[in-house]
Amino acid sequence: MSSSSGGQQGPAARQTAMAEQVLADGSATAAELAERFGVSLMTIHRDLDELERQGIVRKFRGGVTAQPSGVFESNVQYRLKTMRAEKAAVAERALRMVEPGMAILLDDSTSTLEIARRLRTGEVTPLTVVTNFLEAINLLSDQRGIHLMALGGDYDPLHSSFLGVSCVEAVEQLRVDVCFASTSAVHRGYAYHQEQHIVSVKRAMLDAAARNVLLIDHTKLGRVALHRVVPLSRFDLLLVDDGASPEELRDLDEHKVRYEVCAMKGDHDGNGTGAT
Repeated sequence: MSSSSGGQQGPAARQTAMAEQVLADGSATAAELAERFGVSLMTIHRDLDELERQGIVRKFRGGVTAQPSGVFESNVQYRLKTMRAEKAAVAERALRMVEPGMAILLDDSTSTLEIARRLRTGEVTPLTVVTNFLEAINLLSDQRGIHLMALGGDYDPLHSSFLGVSCVEAVEQLRVDVCFASTSAVHRGYAYHQEQHIVSVKRAMLDAAARNVLLIDHTKLGRVALHRVVPLSRFDLLLVDDGASPEELRDLDEHKVRYEVCAMKGDHDGNGTGAT
């Protein structure tokens, strides 16, 4: 985009374009954005303040980021773009656990969204799917053979999901066969997440299921976030892609976590199984 066209954009259009760039690249400096959009640094900082207020990005000294930290989770639009092959690998394995007639619960993670994408083939029906994730609801709303139960609550645009006390109470009234969930960080026998209101919903979901399966990509291993969700012993199985290092898998072994390593497409090895 030329400087002249950037300067002529209205604030809303410029902020939308700016958000798209940061979500695609992961981060940017204020100077880079000022040059790209042909406006002053003062204007850029006002735009970034607004994007931060909306929960799309986070400002840091000299720039802005869409990437997660131990305290903030990244915007759902950023998460939808990242680690797609890794998420697909674990979702393929998870789908083999789903049988016709089951009731399953999907949390608001982009990892479990990959399960929802695969359910659209209609190969596993009839099926009841319960979720609070608007992205999954939209994917499955017109799918024949799937009884879709949408969990209500307070809509959170950062996560594109329904949360809060109403959502927790709705989950507590249910009993499903399997809950498929993900989380932001896994370290020394615990699952972690940055945000407390997400933690309460995830805990309720785990309590509502006969079996619990954790889906993560390898970048979440060896990391911590602000809140402990549950011990990994709460999960019957942990699924991770084959980008996980031996050291990270050794930590799972030491804490007696049952896990499987799922090969991404194009890898030569099949699924591996960790110690119980």
